[in-house]
Amino acid sequence: MAKKAIDKPVPVSDGKNRCSWCGTDALYTQYHDQEWGKTIHDDETFFEFLTLESAQAGLSWITILRRRDGYKKAFANFDIKKVAKFTDEDQQRLLQDEGIIRNRLKVSSAIRNAQLFIEVQKEFGSFDQYLYSFMPGGKPITTYYGPQVRTAESDAIAKDMKKRGFKFFGTTICYAFMQATGMVNDHVPQCDFR
Repeated sequence: MAKKAIDKPVPVSDGKNRCSWCGTDALYTQYHDQEWGKTIHDDETFFEFLTLESAQAGLSWITILRRRDGYKKAFANFDIKKVAKFTDEDQQRLLQDEGIIRNRLKVSSAIRNAQLFIEVQKEFGSFDQYLYSFMPGGKPITTYYGPQVRTAESDAIAKDMKKRGFKFFGTTICYAFMQATGMVNDHVPQCDFR
């Protein structure tokens, strides 16, 4: 889910100003401080966030963040090639795994998304190159848009990925993915981690 930053940063016990969406939960704060909005160009990390953000559809991000280790274990440390080869038996195993969201459609889409991810890598050289082909000048956006859940870029990426067969990756999920991977830096201007 796209994190709705509010103009007033929230200081927590360490005295640093943060975007208000992370509150004071230690896991959320760590994620905000160390990952959210930081640009990555690594396909394995992109696949991790594709899997996690897709699993988050209809749920809160903290629900998925708390299960991140479970997803890492269940999905072969987010090894794209291994996940793409998961069988029906693997899918049944995943549906019994209490460390993840046991939704049949989300589990099967994670496997299919891995297969499609590899197709995109073959076509563009990397998933990174594919994603950044939608970005202005091929670069991340560092600006504060305010509370929103989509942009023209997230609309375009989500539309193209849907056309390619990806599931659970509409424009809102795509925008959250873009925030998570630093394609867009939406920290409020006063945030010490901007």
